[in-house]
Amino acid sequence: MASSEKEKRKYTTITIPAPLFESIKKSIKDTGFSSVSDYATYILRETTAELNSKKGGKKSEDSTIVKKLRALGYM
Repeated sequence: MASSEKEKRKYTTITIPAPLFESIKKSIKDTGFSSVSDYATYILRETTAELNSKKGGKKSEDSTIVKKLRALGYM
């Protein structure tokens, strides 16, 4: 990776219990994940995307309810 690319990618450190780290390390053996960090990044991205989609779905449901209430004359 070129120096300018490294400068663009910023990282931070999170801590997890050592037993969890060891468990994940064993679990990802012989998978496509090259490290516990890669696995954690994948899981966090997936979870965040799921949470964000649920929030978006809630807004959509809310707007549908508001439209129905307006149509009924309650708003």
